[in-house]
Amino acid sequence: MHSKQTVKYICRTYISGNRYYYKMELISHASWEQPESLNWSTPRPISERTFKKREKEGYKVEYINETKQPALILPFRTGGMKEATGKRPFS
Repeated sequence: MHSKQTVKYICRTYISGNRYYYKMELISHASWEQPESLNWSTPRPISERTFKKREKEGYKVEYINETKQPALILPFRTGGMKEATGKRPFS
């Protein structure tokens, strides 16, 4: 288990209201004495319960509000492949 200095917990809130919780750990690619070799790990999903528990224990937490708009949905024309090729798809 990591110490309070080498782990952080993240709560990402999206425009939709959905919240996702992650854990990131400080890792070294060479040696702890070489600060340039330190990086944060890839965020790993955790439960809301774990996030709240670690916050109460005094671990570093970050709240991030995502402001990205949802992806644009492009409608497909009906029968698109048949119109282009004159054949039914998968026939």
